[in-house]
Amino acid sequence: MKLKSEIRNPKSEGSPKSEIRKAGWLLGRVASIRKQAQEVAFGFRISDLGFPSDFGFRISDFRLLPSALLLCSSLTLPAAELPTPASLPSLTLNADAQTDSQGVFLAQLVTASDSLALPTLRLLDAPRVGVPLTLTRASLQQLLAQPERGLTVSNWSGAEQVRISRRVRTLGEGDVKDLLTTAFQARCVQDRGELELRLNRPWTPVPVPDEPLTVRLLDLPASGVSPLLLVRFELLSGAEVVGNWQTVLQARIWREIWVTRTALRRGQTVSEADLTRERRDVLAVREPLADLAATTAVLESTESLQPGTPLYQRHLRLQAVVHRGQSADAILQDGAMHLVLKVEVLEDGAPGQIIRLRNPLSRRELRGKVQNETTILVCL
Repeated sequence: MKLKSEIRNPKSEGSPKSEIRKAGWLLGRVASIRKQAQEVAFGFRISDLGFPSDFGFRISDFRLLPSALLLCSSLTLPAAELPTPASLPSLTLNADAQTDSQGVFLAQLVTASDSLALPTLRLLDAPRVGVPLTLTRASLQQLLAQPERGLTVSNWSGAEQVRISRRVRTLGEGDVKDLLTTAFQARCVQDRGELELRLNRPWTPVPVPDEPLTVRLLDLPASGVSPLLLVRFELLSGAEVVGNWQTVLQARIWREIWVTRTALRRGQTVSEADLTRERRDVLAVREPLADLAATTAVLESTESLQPGTPLYQRHLRLQAVVHRGQSADAILQDGAMHLVLKVEVLEDGAPGQIIRLRNPLSRRELRGKVQNETTILVCL
């Protein structure tokens, strides 16, 4: 058997030097691609780092390739930071909490260390009076973690749940009378006097929010305030209706009025009369009372009054300057004509008043306006 000799072609198989050249070209290509990627990612060129723009690599430079790759991997951009909930340190959950109509706040439910300032967070609407609300730690954590708050608690201590109730006080009979008196005074009585109310039946104390209360009157008599009246009302704390009730009230309206201390004769002037001011119930008064401080004119009594009689406006009038049966001068004017004649006064009259007159010759009655003690202007 003949053995064939093997002839090798150096061009086809390649020499070690050609293999090294190929590897160098590949590594240079990889470096070029990495350089372009870094320029895109970081926005700078290799010359920005102080290297020449034609900077190249030698084959021996790739002996540190693993460390260079590690360095390149460490230069990657950080990932975008996602918003994470803020964390609160350890909080102590209270067993009981009281709130008002503004709502339930975090600071009312938990206790923090002295160095921690709790944020002002409104968590829930306030519970109704007498209907407490219970929150567990898990429920409270869910409320804190909602997107608009974004809070987490790293450690809880204290009670397992908190009982939330409204801050209340006891509403007694005196409080109810004060509230009703204020409402009736502003709506019905106004400046007629000082209103006094009494409850016809005992009032049972009730719990109400420990906040300012107002009264809304629901049913009122058509005649207004009377000595005995039935009223329905409701109490409000802000916009919240606390409750409604019905009760019977006794009412009085006190006011200082003028009263005769001694008997007053007809025609007697006020300056000569013995009058005094007394505080009396004027709820049943249906006519205007006399107000002597509102006038400086000379007034006299229109009729005789007994001691202790309230003084009404109809009891007083301006002091008459002409009297019945008196003779006076009547002036008649008609254009340029001016006549004066004697007339008989048929009724008393004060300046400015219209009274009846009689012509003694013709016996005809006339009407005239009193000018002074002796002159009357006849109305034609």
